[in-house]
Order: sequence, then structure tokens, then C-alpha cells
Amino acid sequence: MDLGLKNKVAIVTGASGGIGQATALALAAEGARVLGTYHSNPQGAKELLEHAERTGTEALTMRLDLSDPDSIQAVVDGAAGQWGAVHILVNNAVALPPFPAHGELFEHAPAHRFADSLTSNLMGPYLFSRAAVGHMRAAGWGRIVHVSSTFADDGFPGRAPYAAAKSGLHGLTKVMSRELARVGILTNVVMPGFIPAKGQPQSLIQYASAAAATKRTTSAGDVAATIAFLCSAANSNITGQVVRVDGHFLTPAP
Repeated sequence: MDLGLKNKVAIVTGASGGIGQATALALAAEGARVLGTYHSNPQGAKELLEHAERTGTEALTMRLDLSDPDSIQAVVDGAAGQWGAVHILVNNAVALPPFPAHGELFEHAPAHRFADSLTSNLMGPYLFSRAAVGHMRAAGWGRIVHVSSTFADDGFPGRAPYAAAKSGLHGLTKVMSRELARVGILTNVVMPGFIPAKGQPQSLIQYASAAAATKRTTSAGDVAATIAFLCSAANSNITGQVVRVDGHFLTPAP
């Protein structure tokens, strides 16, 4: 299927690994011009540039600090300055709050942990969207995807700051859809399931696999393929939705 992405300009945050890297590569493979951001792993983001060199597509990488509005604006300006437009924004980057100390009670968790997560994981995507939407409005076409977490639906002990920020993205998406769909900008949320990380014990992976109806974990490629479709011209009428790519996963209690 031709996704109609040739020469579209896409920003993918958190493109140095995992879902972000897979999404940046998937969009580039469809002919999009991609700016991928990184925070502390420029080598991971470099794979996007290497892919572009091999395939003749165009790509850039830039460092991003989600908590810094100037950094956010600089990324949007970087894409628009290089290619004259911004058509696609994938808000994938996150700032994960630390797990609470063993035995920490809900009411004793430091309030700054909650505030910091809201600043990076909710305010960051909000400001990114604001900065990019004007370019999309001018083009009469745009696609925005926020990457969420099953914690927003299922909850997880000790993850209140992160789950609250991701839940906020769901409400933000509903409002953005109502405001922006009329000018050709479609906005959705993708909610990945459990994706195994390097170094995780096999017992945890087996435990997570059993929690999905498909009896397997999710891959970054699973999520990237869905994001690429939602960001494409092939998607003409899906907006304001939370799309779970998780094999019907139910977050298990620890």
C-alpha cells in the first residue's frame, strides 16, 4: 500500500531507539523527510541518518530537552527551515520518573516527581503540537500521534506521575481532534503494549506474554507500523482515537 508519505516532513521525538527509532525508519522508508530527536544517545539517532544515506531519503537529527520550550521550538524550526514545512509530528519521547524507593507510600512521594513528569510528558507534547500546528494549518494537511502507555488505562503501583501525564494526552487528543480535524489535521494516540527491553529476565517476558490475548509481547515494529498508517494519507478519517497496539494486553499487578 502506498501511504502517500513521499516528501512529507515528519518530526519523530525520541528517535534514538525503540518505538521512536522504528517509527522514524518506517516513515523514511515511505519517502518522508524525517527529523529524529534524541536526548542523550546521538549514536542511536545516527542510524536514521545512515538509513537515509543508503536509501537516498532525507533526514536530520537534533537534540531535544522535553522540559525546555526553547528546545522544542528549535526542533520545529529546524525541520521547517530545512524543508519548508512540517506535516507530521510523532510525540514519542518521554522522561521516565524514577521508581519509588522500596516501601515508599503514595502519600509520601515527593510532589516534584509528579510536577516534573507533567512538565516533560504532558506539557512537552502540548508545546510541540502548538509549535507544529501552524505549519500543518498552512499546508492544509497534518497528522499528530501521541505515544501513550497502558499504565494510563490499567494503572501500575508507583507510576502515578507517568500514568497521569499519559492520561492527560488522551484528553488533549480529544480536544485537538475537535479543533483541528476541520482543517485537515488528524490527531490520535497510540498505546503500546509490553515491549521487552535489553537485559530483562526471560521470566518477566514470559509473564508479560501470558498477559496478552495473543500470548506474545509487542515489538517496536508493531507500534511503528500503526503510527506510520495513522500519519499517512491512507488514513483519511481516523482522529481523536486511542489505538492500543498490545495484543489485548492487561498490565499485570507486580
